[in-house]
Amino acid sequence: MCRTHGADPRNPWALAHGIVLAGRAFRARDGRLAAEIIVSDFLRRDGAPGGRGLYFEPFTPDGTPVEPHPALQVKTLLLAGIPLSRKFQAAWGPVTLRALVEELQRDFRPELASSPEGAWALDALGHVLAPGATFRNGEGETVRFDAVRDEALATLERAHEDLAAGMRARLPQVPKQKQGIYTHPCGGLHFFQAVASQARHPAVRKAWGQRLDTQVDVLVYRLGSEARQYEAALAEAPGTYRLPLLSQSLKFYGHFLETLGRYRRENGWSPTPPQRQAVTRAHQLLDATVRRLGEAGTLRDLESLSKQQPQLYRDLVGDACHAAHGLAEWR
Repeated sequence: MCRTHGADPRNPWALAHGIVLAGRAFRARDGRLAAEIIVSDFLRRDGAPGGRGLYFEPFTPDGTPVEPHPALQVKTLLLAGIPLSRKFQAAWGPVTLRALVEELQRDFRPELASSPEGAWALDALGHVLAPGATFRNGEGETVRFDAVRDEALATLERAHEDLAAGMRARLPQVPKQKQGIYTHPCGGLHFFQAVASQARHPAVRKAWGQRLDTQVDVLVYRLGSEARQYEAALAEAPGTYRLPLLSQSLKFYGHFLETLGRYRRENGWSPTPPQRQAVTRAHQLLDATVRRLGEAGTLRDLESLSKQQPQLYRDLVGDACHAAHGLAEWR
């Protein structure tokens, strides 16, 4: 699904998800590098005094997503391992990835550390800024990124309060009611990844102590809580509601594996036996979800779905990429 439907050269959002799975060498079906297409065909420039500088539109005029979340494209290119010195050919001339990062710094506002939409910018800058780094944004503010990191962890803790309380009380589940972490895109798992990635720096890890370990425990608890609710809903849902539920399941289980896989690779995390069992359970739940999607004929008829329910189609393609990446992290 990801390699086929993520290779559309007219869809930069899909191309970015193909890069998530296959890395910087991922190519669109027209043979060009996906990263080249994203910059050459979709990067914009407003060079007027006080203008926007370099930017991606959230959507194209026909509604195709380009960068619906701020900094999604820059974060994707950075995490794919593309060097800052890499030059891309934009419509007006060469542009380096470093120039895009500098633009991100100019646009950055510290309040993104407490915003659900801040995940991608936090992840991007966290990969280029060492502990103690500062920079000035376009408003003339001095941004101290250590403070941004600390606020992002505090935001994650606040968003997880309901789940943490359920975990401490040993409740079997905490209902999803669009509260806390469930107000974030993709259930807050991109925000979790952005925060957890910062702890690969020993100084950050030392300063945070056991706080991030607790958040990992909450995420593992969340797997059981959410799985029970999906299974109950699928048992009762009429046919027309099954596909959106399966799409949500694909999103959560795939992102769960990706999140803990990244945490293990970037931070050297060694899961305890119960945590390892949770990872195995997530594999099983993801397999069951894909099997159900196949039995429903969804995977055979994605082209029709792209015309009839374009948002659901995009969700399935993007989440297939994250799920495949999550599986790859655990091989």
